[in-house]
This record gives sequence, structure tokens and C-alpha cells, in this order.
Amino acid sequence: MDDMNRIPPPHCTKVFVQRDYTDGTIVRFSTKFLPELEGKIEKSQFEHAVTQINNIYLEAESLNSRTYCESCMACLTAYLSYLCMDTYYEKCIKKGSRFIEEQNNTIWVPKGLMLIDPAERGLRILEICILNESTR
Repeated sequence: MDDMNRIPPPHCTKVFVQRDYTDGTIVRFSTKFLPELEGKIEKSQFEHAVTQINNIYLEAESLNSRTYCESCMACLTAYLSYLCMDTYYEKCIKKGSRFIEEQNNTIWVPKGLMLIDPAERGLRILEICILNESTR
């Protein structure tokens, strides 16, 4: 997808899915359906997208033998290894971006909505632009 398809119009209506801090500070967005989206997208499609995004960020923050080995390699190479490879976290963030891009292409944009990658907003919120409504 080219950059012009990722940039919403400047005066579109925006709704925000807030972070869910009930389980601590892990990156997790609320799956509660927003009333502003009523009639624009099915509740199940909304919940599926948010749940998948939450799972991708949970995977990114998980600790496993791969992340430990990656950290040891970084220490042994004075962190120069990060010049040659992406970290597991970065790979998961890119996976999340690809998922959002695919969702926008197949489901959201045809319905007049657009998901904005939370990584572009510092993982603070999940922004949804309503493309066929504008605010002035």
C-alpha cells in the first residue's frame, strides 16, 4: 500500500480505542465496541481486529529463549548486531503494521473507515478514522 492510502483526510472524524490497563501496563486495547461505529462495521469484525492487534503486541513483549539469546548476542557484540538484524520486538511491530494494512485494504477502507497503526501513536491509542464523515 502506498503512503497516500495510509494517510487519512485531515478533517475526518476520529474515534479512539483506549488502552486497557486492567492487566497492568502491557500493550492491550479495549475490545469494547464503540457506539460511534454502530452501523459502520460489524461488532465481530471490530473485536477480531482489536483482539489480533492485542495478540501481536503480547507476542512482541513476551520473554522466551529467543529474546534472551538475542540480548546476549547484543551484549557480546557491543550492540553492533542490531545494525545487521531486527529485534524480535521490531519484527512483531512490523507484523502488526502488515496486519493493520491488510485489514484496511480488505475490510475497513471499503466500509469508509481506516485503522491507524498504534505504533504511529506511541502505542497509546488505536485510532479509527471515519472517512465519509468530516468535521469542520
